[in-house]
Amino acid sequence: MAVTISLVLLIGVVLALLVHHRKVAVPGAIIAVLFGFLLASTDAGPDITDSIQSVADNISDR
Repeated sequence: MAVTISLVLLIGVVLALLVHHRKVAVPGAIIAVLFGFLLASTDAGPDITDSIQSVADNISDR
């Protein structure tokens, strides 16, 4: 599935606006999930996954 950066950016802006205005309810949660899936399919996906895994490893080591 090819996703352009502009679509990821658009959904990211919508999510940021929803969070900013404290209107994150069911539609906001759906947008957040879509943003996560779209972001994971970009070139940044593996880097984000590695970063999250690193943080999780550091927390579990303590």
